[in-house]
Amino acid sequence: MATWAQIGFQNSASPLMEQLIFFHDHALLILILITTLVGYFMVSLMTNKFVNRYLLDGQMIEIIWTVLPAVILIILALPSLRLLYLIDETTEPNLTLKTVGHQWYWSYEYSDFNDIEFDSYMIPTNSLEAMEFRLLEVDNRVVLPYLTQIRLLVTAADVIHSWTIPSLGIKADAVPGRLNQLNMFFNRPGIFYGQCSEICGANHSFMPISVEAVNPLDFLTWIKTF
Repeated sequence: MATWAQIGFQNSASPLMEQLIFFHDHALLILILITTLVGYFMVSLMTNKFVNRYLLDGQMIEIIWTVLPAVILIILALPSLRLLYLIDETTEPNLTLKTVGHQWYWSYEYSDFNDIEFDSYMIPTNSLEAMEFRLLEVDNRVVLPYLTQIRLLVTAADVIHSWTIPSLGIKADAVPGRLNQLNMFFNRPGIFYGQCSEICGANHSFMPISVEAVNPLDFLTWIKTF
């Protein structure tokens, strides 16, 4: 989860988030190189009085500053397109989870099992126990197995919400009357937090998401408790 004064991403918990972080670093490196080069040119122009007559009207320099940005855009576009296809890639899921956004809480349904569904409300600040996180803890966590391909179906019952977990690289709009599909894959166990990231009304800030990734055997044991 995010911590105070954090300026980077949260630690990834899925292969998709790892790829998103790699692409961010790739793009940021190119931006730093461009900024440094342009900054050097600007400082150089302001601090010297030399004039190169071959730069006043030169076909070659115009070709360079036209072709070079196009090449840079291609270098950025190809990994970006690859990531877009990875995000929408559909694989054979081992488990399906349906989440429904309400004002202002989430409902979850395990579609592969009979009658396993529950609501998830934020725990009020005055009811928190020691070492629990304010505005992030819920009364019923979503329990899912790690190292398992999971299909996530997202919709809403009233207004538009957004089911978001930053450490998984997942952000899906929950739209009434529409069913959006995403793939999830946890590569490590843990508890991962998120919040609705669509401005959905007065209590928008108070509908957190809490997902617990556990061993598949522990997940089956948890399922049997219903």
